[in-house]
Amino acid sequence: MNIKSIVLALLALSMLSGCTENSTSSTTATPLVTQSSASNDTLKNTMQVDKDYHSFANPEAVRVTHLNLDLTVDFAEKVLKGTALLEFERVDATATQLILDTRDLTIESVKAKGKALDFELADTDSFLGAALTIEIPNNVNKVEISYQTSPEASGVQWLTPEQTAGKQHPFLFTQAQAIHARSFIPLQDSPQVRVTYKATIRTPKELLAVMSASNDPDTERDGVYEFSMPQPIPAYLIALAVGDLHFKAMGERTGVYSEQGILDAAAAEFSDTESMLIATEKAFGPYSWDRYDLLILPPSFPFGGMENPRLSFITPTVIAGDKSLVALIAHELAHSWSGNTVTNATWRDLWLNEGFTTYLTYRIMQMIYGDERFEMEAVLGRQDLQADIDSLAANDQIMAIDLRGRDPDDVFSNIPYEKGALFLRELEHKVGRDNFDQFLLGYFDNFAFKSITTDQFLSYLEQTLLKEHSDKLSKQRIEQWIFEPGVPEGAPVPESDAFSVVDQARNDWLTGKIQADKIDSEKWVVHQWLYFLNNMPETLTQAQLADLDSEFSLTSSPNNEIAHSWLLISVNNWYQPAFSRLHDYLTSIGRNKLVKPLYKALSQTPEGKVMAQKAFAEAKAGYHPLTVKANQGFVE
Repeated sequence: MNIKSIVLALLALSMLSGCTENSTSSTTATPLVTQSSASNDTLKNTMQVDKDYHSFANPEAVRVTHLNLDLTVDFAEKVLKGTALLEFERVDATATQLILDTRDLTIESVKAKGKALDFELADTDSFLGAALTIEIPNNVNKVEISYQTSPEASGVQWLTPEQTAGKQHPFLFTQAQAIHARSFIPLQDSPQVRVTYKATIRTPKELLAVMSASNDPDTERDGVYEFSMPQPIPAYLIALAVGDLHFKAMGERTGVYSEQGILDAAAAEFSDTESMLIATEKAFGPYSWDRYDLLILPPSFPFGGMENPRLSFITPTVIAGDKSLVALIAHELAHSWSGNTVTNATWRDLWLNEGFTTYLTYRIMQMIYGDERFEMEAVLGRQDLQADIDSLAANDQIMAIDLRGRDPDDVFSNIPYEKGALFLRELEHKVGRDNFDQFLLGYFDNFAFKSITTDQFLSYLEQTLLKEHSDKLSKQRIEQWIFEPGVPEGAPVPESDAFSVVDQARNDWLTGKIQADKIDSEKWVVHQWLYFLNNMPETLTQAQLADLDSEFSLTSSPNNEIAHSWLLISVNNWYQPAFSRLHDYLTSIGRNKLVKPLYKALSQTPEGKVMAQKAFAEAKAGYHPLTVKANQGFVE
């Protein structure tokens, strides 16, 4: 580690302690050290900023470069079984072991050149799974592992026909981020390690398999599907889905896969995807992944979207009928540049993925839908960021977060997303958009198909923007953004004229100046409604809630984001007419952004906890394992 890296690591460590409220871990942070008092022994024990603390793998000695999968999808047993052929290179010519990550895998054999190899599966760590150590002879550069997954694999969800839209066939999908690829493939599950891959997936003949790879929209449905991913990607971007899927084109390079019943609605909702792709290429450089398709998953999918290359996985909760929630599509598309092409090297560096991507999302929305839409979404994003800052411990407000000894899923908050984007917006404002766009073009080109750390980014920034605009940028200010909690004073403040009329209407209604039927909301868009609801005072009367609900039918809103905001208000004010919808909402949606705040709010009172327990018990079988993990604590 060089002196610069040590200083930066110590600076970060001096501000780290405690756990995020989203954490499932009770593990405390590493004791603090300061630069002035650190001895040589202490320095050896400080965080290595380029080390992946969430992988057992040894890529510094032996690095996997290519993966060949041959897997059979067994819906009856709820397992994937087959082989993983791993090709590797010896970084250290004297290395005799290949160490892989696994979680709940049954390893049946390990072979090379037809001969069995010695291997050992270590004891299981609650966060990291189990290390698989393989003894590799000198003349071996690939190994074949026969294995099968567990029915409870953390990165795989098996849905019964009743849990799908069509009700006729089962469904399977994987979710590998952050470290769940190891639950369905034995590999070096670190974003530092990028691999190309090929796969043969065997399914029931009536079903279609798709992957984060080359998907042929015209493929024959025969139960054997072959895939190729020629660009090197990290393990968390390997993805598989199997179901009664159908395809509809949206443009020359874009299309949508889904169950038949929602195919037309999804294609209509996301019809601007091709325009987004073209605009992003024009601004930020060529798209590197051939096609860009969407897969609309069942509503149990725990996230809004997942940026699996060539095939983003998308929640159906954003199909609103008016394109009001398509910023999610812009976000997953933007990951094709920031995240998939240039990737965080460790989960400490997630902000390099999500901050850049959130910044690009706003830019894409501005290019496609105009300034007003861009400004409204930026204001809402800033409010989401503030909500997390108000609720998170100081150490979890740091972009380059210390996650040692913790579940890397704890990193997902608005800090890497919205704080990261706000930091980049400040850079843009200070150097000018044209100059910042040139920086982005160079950044994406310089680090294409590489995984980098925060410290590598800072080094690149010093050589480019800081050097070229030393009169406008300060290294100290930049490090404050990245290594200190909160948002620095003087940060950009997004504003939207479209919200001033909403503020006026809300204030007039709250003060009794007007009743709900006098609120002139006919021309309001979804973002104005969200702003109207999200900025209500904590306490409202039953009469006020009934007035709003009667006039605007908020309890029955078909927009999942509006319904979420209204249901949260209803829980916090115990507005019982909304509770039937609340139960239906919690038992039909598995997206954590939408259900977790509701479970948390319900858990604050004994009566609410009973409601939460009832909904959770009914929904648990259909929830993704990540949704179960995120909400289990609220109902215990």
